[in-house]
Amino acid sequence: MLLESIDQTRLEVSPTLDPKRRSKLGQFMTPGRIASFMAGMFDVPPEVRLLDAGAGMGALTAAFVAEALARDARPRSIDVTCYEVDDQLASILDGTLAACADQCASAGVSFTSRVVRDDYILQSAEPLLREQRTYNCAILNPPYGKINQTSEWRLGLRSLGIETVNLYTAFVAVALQQMDDGGEIVAITPRSFCNGSYYEPFRRLLLGGSAISNLHVFESRRSSFKDDDVLQENMIFRVRKGCAQGDVSLSTDLTDPRAVPFSDIVRPSDRHAFIRLPVSGNDLADSVQALPCVLADLGIKVSTGRVVDFRTRDNLRKEPGDDTVPLIYPQHFHDGGIRWPIPDFRKHNALADNDDTAKLITPAGIYVLTKRFTAKEEKRRLVASIYDGGRAGFENHLNYFHEGGEGLPLDLAKGLAAFLNSEAVDQYFRIFSGHTQVNATDLRNLHYPSRDQLEALGRGDTTMDDLL
Repeated sequence: MLLESIDQTRLEVSPTLDPKRRSKLGQFMTPGRIASFMAGMFDVPPEVRLLDAGAGMGALTAAFVAEALARDARPRSIDVTCYEVDDQLASILDGTLAACADQCASAGVSFTSRVVRDDYILQSAEPLLREQRTYNCAILNPPYGKINQTSEWRLGLRSLGIETVNLYTAFVAVALQQMDDGGEIVAITPRSFCNGSYYEPFRRLLLGGSAISNLHVFESRRSSFKDDDVLQENMIFRVRKGCAQGDVSLSTDLTDPRAVPFSDIVRPSDRHAFIRLPVSGNDLADSVQALPCVLADLGIKVSTGRVVDFRTRDNLRKEPGDDTVPLIYPQHFHDGGIRWPIPDFRKHNALADNDDTAKLITPAGIYVLTKRFTAKEEKRRLVASIYDGGRAGFENHLNYFHEGGEGLPLDLAKGLAAFLNSEAVDQYFRIFSGHTQVNATDLRNLHYPSRDQLEALGRGDTTMDDLL
């Protein structure tokens, strides 16, 4: 079979690609089984105009053609436009499309194709080409990579009225503009766009211009691209442009599809339009969502650690001294508290205490610290610890809770840490957050018990079960 042949080629070619160029382009080839699964989501129209942007070796197009030809009602014609900037992959793609043409000819289906060896975003942004071609189907495994503010990509996207921060959301946004009303996009992407302020413009564009039909979540972080070094948590989504929103078919790599009301995916009251993925623990997450307070109601603030170590290298110290303060990294977390200093620590245990570092140091007090990133082997999405000590520097991979820059009362800190480390909050973040990063914005938008309830939790006068 063609798709099996492409899959074998993927396994052989992928390790030979230039790692730097591959990282720059965000290249991750689609395994055959995932390509077939994605192709099976489409309602194949009688006359297909298919877009495959970032096509690689053509696995997605080949899967779509195979699926279309296997349907009881085959299309009359399939016209394919593939974009691929890598010459090595584009050469393989040419062969894939030739094989697709042979299969269609044997089935009596008209097939035409073209390979555009150009940057999809920049070419689509060219004024004379913007409305040159439209599509009724798009199957996408877009590249992953941040878009800098001054890059050609950012300028090109702005000319299209698109604001987004990553290549994968940019590809989807551009494809959505190029779709006919009623056209479908099926894409496999990271889950990170589902929440966070950076992706809010993209979420509003997606939700405002299309209806979500299917969401498929990979609960295992590397199950979708186990042959590549991919640490993002991935999902597949199917949207229809310009259609009324109905229930959403939600599935995972571990569960069968089930119909979920759209209001469970995007809550009508959510001003940030977070996309929830209620695949497990929904009762616990709903209980957190129903809690009465957000952080501002508690008189508490959360900030990102001030110490960016590479910006203050001259002030870093391996070991503490009379002229230093503790420097706290995520690695200092230990059983809900802080283990400091760490002998033979590969980073640094201390920060010089001088005029240059004065703005980086927090006053003595009790602070609740959380990790901004969790390692793939950690069981919890959100990990909190209590720092109770003198003046200190909190490294930039931490968030810290405080009252106006000062520490917290002990009972409040203990209750807050217990709440953040609870199973309910972990489930809440797994539904709302599509990645392992926990930003200060996420913590501000989290719902909390009241201050009195948190203090009672810290004293041991109540339990999480009582609060939820």
